[in-house]
Amino acid sequence: DNLEHPWALAWLPNGDMLITERPGRLRLMRQGGLVDTPLSGLPTIFAGGQGGLLDVRLHPRFDENKKVYFTYAHGTALANRTRVAVASLNGLALDDWRVLFEVATPKAGGQHFGSRMAWLPDGTLLVSIGDGGNPPVRLDGDWIRKKAQSKGSRLGKIVRLTADGQVPADNPFPKSDSADPHIWSLGHRNIQGLAYDPLRDRVWASEHGALGGDELNQIAGGENYGWPTVTYSREYVGGVKISEHTSKTGMRDPEIVWMTAIAPSGLEIYTGDRFPQWRGDLFAGGLQSQDIRGIDLNAGGKVMGE
Repeated sequence: DNLEHPWALAWLPNGDMLITERPGRLRLMRQGGLVDTPLSGLPTIFAGGQGGLLDVRLHPRFDENKKVYFTYAHGTALANRTRVAVASLNGLALDDWRVLFEVATPKAGGQHFGSRMAWLPDGTLLVSIGDGGNPPVRLDGDWIRKKAQSKGSRLGKIVRLTADGQVPADNPFPKSDSADPHIWSLGHRNIQGLAYDPLRDRVWASEHGALGGDELNQIAGGENYGWPTVTYSREYVGGVKISEHTSKTGMRDPEIVWMTAIAPSGLEIYTGDRFPQWRGDLFAGGLQSQDIRGIDLNAGGKVMGE
């Protein structure tokens, strides 16, 4: 009760829970009850459409440094962007809020911010960035979604950052006039499920398609996942194919395509021992389907069933 559009949560070591509310509040759940007063210390958040205060993740060494990471929408309805920030948790307050990364080019509207985060074992951070929106949203004279195929744009990407927001030296696209060095993978529409798999040392992502064509992907640095050049999705208006191609050389195919949209939100790999038959399986939330999908994986990571 008393939560407005909760978007993400993070467990604290003492069993308390941080919960983001999309309108721009951070809440604390303590001993099963919601603390009445939201935490202080957040900046102004653009809360419109799909934008707002979005993901939250603790630093891997939170016990030592008390650092908490956030993604959120910043700006106005006419000019906004996804940001990544870090702050220190101090009781019911956030101190030293600091922006680490943002999409370089502002966009209009309230669509496709992406905004899931996942830590890798080497202490680097993956962040999903949406493609900016559906037609008629445009940027630089063309549909904004085409920026997902441009290595010079941060839209429609997964970026990889150090814990202080710098570019890791081994990122796959070296700095050049044509490539943004923050980019880890490209060709994404709007990833809202992102999980590191410690059993197989790989990354999984669940991604919104348009009309049908939601995807589960294995993510690897330097790979192109096709959007919008390759997709099973159709346009919302008229239902026509967005692309004639569902597969193409140089672009990685999805592991699952949901032609009846589930609208992915949240993705976890089960590594516990309470349910041994589920160990190593994925669990994907569906906003449209209003369910949780259990995805059965074999030891090598191949999808065996759902």
